[in-house]
Amino acid sequence: MTFTAHSDAYAVELEQAAQFIRNNDDFLVVSHIQPDGDAAGSTFAAAWILNALGKRFTLINEGPMPDKYMYMADGRLTILNYTDMPDSLPSFRTVISVDCADFSRIGAVNKLFAEKARLLNIDHHATNDRFGDANLVVAEAAATVEVLYDLAVHMAVPFTHELNVCIYSGLLTDTGGFRYANTSAKVMHIAADLLKRGVKGHELAERLLEKLSYPQVSIIKLSLNTLAFAHRNQVAWLSVSMDDLAASGASSDDLDGLVNYPRNVEGVEVGLLFKQREAGLVKVSLRSAGKVDVSRVAQAFGGGGHVRAAGCAVRGTLEQAIQQVVEEVGKALA
Repeated sequence: MTFTAHSDAYAVELEQAAQFIRNNDDFLVVSHIQPDGDAAGSTFAAAWILNALGKRFTLINEGPMPDKYMYMADGRLTILNYTDMPDSLPSFRTVISVDCADFSRIGAVNKLFAEKARLLNIDHHATNDRFGDANLVVAEAAATVEVLYDLAVHMAVPFTHELNVCIYSGLLTDTGGFRYANTSAKVMHIAADLLKRGVKGHELAERLLEKLSYPQVSIIKLSLNTLAFAHRNQVAWLSVSMDDLAASGASSDDLDGLVNYPRNVEGVEVGLLFKQREAGLVKVSLRSAGKVDVSRVAQAFGGGGHVRAAGCAVRGTLEQAIQQVVEEVGKALA
C-alpha cells in the first residue's frame, strides 16, 4: 500500500519529471556539496529508479560520499568524487540534481554539464529558486526522498529493497528520527509502507543516529567547551576550528548533529554551529525552535534552507563569523 496526497499542480510536476526521465538517457546525477543523509539517500534512490527503468547514469559529487552512507549503494553502485577525476572528462547533456537548494550547491560538478544541457531539479527546500528546465520542488516535503517516493509511485517503478532503504534513510535523517516538526502524517505513512516492505528501521536508526566513532566523541568534547549564549540565552552556539578537527582526528562528516547540542538547551530559540573550513571561511549551521525563520538569516549570508534548519558560509575568521551571524539572529528575534 502506498500513500500519496498532492495537488493538481504537483501532479503536473510529477508528470513533467517522469517525461524528462522517460525521454532521455545517460544521466548525470548530482547532489549538494558535503552530502547529508537525505542527499545520499536521494542520490542513490534516483540511481535505483533509473536502474529499474533501464536507464544509463553516472553518479558524481564534488568531494567524497561519506562512508557511513555507502551501504545504500549495496556494493553495486559507484559514486565518483569530482575532485579526484582527471581534467579530460566527458560532458553530460541530461542532469538530475537532488536536494540542491540552488544551483551553486551543485559545486564544481557543473563543469561537466554540456552546453545547453537539460536539468531536472528535484528538491524540498523552500528557498529553491527552481533553476532546472524541469522542476519537482515540494517545500512541504520533509526530505527530498519523500518527493522521490512520490515520483516512483507515479512512474510505477518497482519498490526494490535497495530503493526502500534509501528512502527510509533519507526520511530518518532529515526528520531527526521522526522527531522534528517536519514529521508529517504522510512521512509516517511512507515509513510504515517501507517497514511493511521489509526495511529494518531499527537497524538503520542504530547505524545513522546512535553509533558514535571515537573521533566524533572527541570533537563533541572539544566543541562543548566553546558553548556560548547571547540575546537573553535565546541563542546558543558551538564552534569548531581547524585545530580542533586536527586534534580530534574528526572529519567534517563527524560534525553531523553537533548543532543540536546548543539548540536543545532549554529556552534556546536558535542553535548555531560554526565550522572553520579553511583560513577565511566558516560554514554555519542554524537550527530554530520555530520562533525564528533561520532560512532568512542564512539568506542574508548567501545561504538558504528551511524555517527550522538552514546553512550558510561566511568569509572571515571564526570570531568574525560568530559576531556577524549572532547579531543577525538577534535582529530576527527582535
